Amino acid sequence: MATIFQTVQEMIEEVKRDGDAALCGYAERFDQVKLTPSQLQVPTVVLRQAQNKVPTHFQKALKECAANIRAFAEAEKKALTKNWQVRRGSIRLGQNIRPVDSVGVYIPGGRYPYPSTVLMTIIPALVAGVKRIAMVTPPKNLTPEVLAAASFAGCKELYQVGGAGAIAALAYGTQSIQPVDFIVGPGNAYVTEAKRQVYGRVGIDSLAGPSEVVIIADKTTPIEYILNDLLAQAEHDPDSRSTLLSPDKTVIAKVEAGLDPQIAARVQLRHVKRLTQAFEQANALAPEHLEVLLKNAERYLPLIHHAGAVFLGPATTAVLGDYSAGPSHVLPTSGSARFASGLSVATFMKRSSVIGFSGKATERSAWEAALTMANTEGMTYHARSLRARVAS
Repeated sequence: MATIFQTVQEMIEEVKRDGDAALCGYAERFDQVKLTPSQLQVPTVVLRQAQNKVPTHFQKALKECAANIRAFAEAEKKALTKNWQVRRGSIRLGQNIRPVDSVGVYIPGGRYPYPSTVLMTIIPALVAGVKRIAMVTPPKNLTPEVLAAASFAGCKELYQVGGAGAIAALAYGTQSIQPVDFIVGPGNAYVTEAKRQVYGRVGIDSLAGPSEVVIIADKTTPIEYILNDLLAQAEHDPDSRSTLLSPDKTVIAKVEAGLDPQIAARVQLRHVKRLTQAFEQANALAPEHLEVLLKNAERYLPLIHHAGAVFLGPATTAVLGDYSAGPSHVLPTSGSARFASGLSVATFMKRSSVIGFSGKATERSAWEAALTMANTEGMTYHARSLRARVAS
């Protein structure tokens, strides 16, 4: 039996070789939907019409969520995207910050539709200034809610293509889909493996794993809050993980008694001797979501070193972060918060160093240091390049 690696590798080669024909074959094979190449792209009029096919209260929710996500992204962009230069004598050094030109956004299908993920990925890219955004999603995921979210987010290019084939198409292009520079968005194990295999050809945001939450709570936290928040993340997927860290054994006992038996196996309850130990364990886990459901939670923020997103105070459920708070819910999983960050405007920005020398004598020490390094490394033409311009 072929491994996921082998299956994905074969699919990528098929897309590179057969293009749209391979994508149509996958739609019939995996989604039981027959498509022709001309049907792979969803007309923009379908996106506009979808706004009128969803209930008014859902339209209102989309507007609220989109506005909050856009406001947060714009505030982040203002803080992040200032080009800068410093002068050291006649030498100029700095950075220019620019968005990538094109992005592919993968929206997963599966057990639930995810209109929220449409907003959480497309809006930060648009605010960053990305010129072209191509959204891909499995044919069966084109629900009115997903289409309406795409329209509210500002999507102009949508393809009904899913799985590893969609990632291959975004990376290498087909007759209908032009390749992109960067791919973002969560997906199943095959989508994640495809992102791993095309990395280098394109950039990727992360290799997403199952959803996870760590909750730190004590006897002052309502048990209902803890229970619902643990189970909210656990319901995402059979492989989701929810962990409670508490110094109060009575809290743990009450939570254990109230767990939904259908998904209780996805929940871990840990007793800690003190709250500081809870934060130590949370840092070791480096979770996607970290809820600090404690009074005066802000004072514990300096103890948090690794988390995709931090939710402070009993009123702040991670579910708000999933939908309407503003920051994107596409976050590092499987402990990768130790070195990675969630999707944001910064995800779509790249930095170019800016270096300017005048050749003046005051720069001699930098020239001589570079020449010494070139000679030490045996780089003949590096040294000649320097000597040809050496300050006099």
